[in-house]
Amino acid sequence: MKLMNNIDKEEKKLIRKMFWRSGAMYASVNPVTMGGAGFCYAMIPFINYFYKNDEKKRREALARHVSYFSTTVPMASFVMGIAGSMEKENSEKPDFDAAAIGSIKTSLMGPLAGIGDSLFWGVWRVVCAGLAIGFANAGNILAPIIFLVLFNVPNFLCRYYGACLGYSLGAKYIEKLYANGMIEILTKAAGIVGLIMVGAMTSNTVIFKTVLEFKMKGQSLMNVQSALDSIFKGIVPLLMTFGCYKLLNKKVNVIAIIFGIVALGIVLSLLGIC
Repeated sequence: MKLMNNIDKEEKKLIRKMFWRSGAMYASVNPVTMGGAGFCYAMIPFINYFYKNDEKKRREALARHVSYFSTTVPMASFVMGIAGSMEKENSEKPDFDAAAIGSIKTSLMGPLAGIGDSLFWGVWRVVCAGLAIGFANAGNILAPIIFLVLFNVPNFLCRYYGACLGYSLGAKYIEKLYANGMIEILTKAAGIVGLIMVGAMTSNTVIFKTVLEFKMKGQSLMNVQSALDSIFKGIVPLLMTFGCYKLLNKKVNVIAIIFGIVALGIVLSLLGIC
């Protein structure tokens, strides 16, 4: 890998250690620091190596990285790589501004969360779930394994190569991205793709078909489903999706929403509506 050509053997080991630790970023979450403790845990190999002879700087680095941090896990290792590269510079240059490390982390976590959430949670997870649901509906017992493999392979690749890229290019890469305006472009593009995919999957996977009909003297006067389709095809699934979104915005527990939908489905079925 060309990105690793300018990295020595010991630093490659540090990147690998950081990569394996990065998956635990949200293992310990609190409202104050979110994934800060996990970020610091992933950075410990760098901190212990670069500051092995400087107890004071090691403590400062630990305090620096346990602070608030929250972004999509597959994108986090890119920031960790950059932070590791900057910690190396801080250990070698007495005049290096250590505050810049925190500034880089803060400026990156928002845009990367927008990109990562749209691509991994909004698009790729939905695509993988759609494929796995198809296998599950066909009675294939490998459906959950297919989902886990399809979703996690890009996740692991992005985390590993993101760490290598971040460490190899360091802070200079970020300066170029911001100078060219690429961060804003990538965030907007990923958001648009995510919305398109969510809309498409909502139309295909949220299903409501009523068998309700109004009759007079045995003659059907109106089929409710046909009437709804003539107004707006898929209007009930769309309204249900918007309703769930509204409840989530009001901080209603997602488990309560799921059980509520199941209960509603049972009631409508017993009443012969769908």
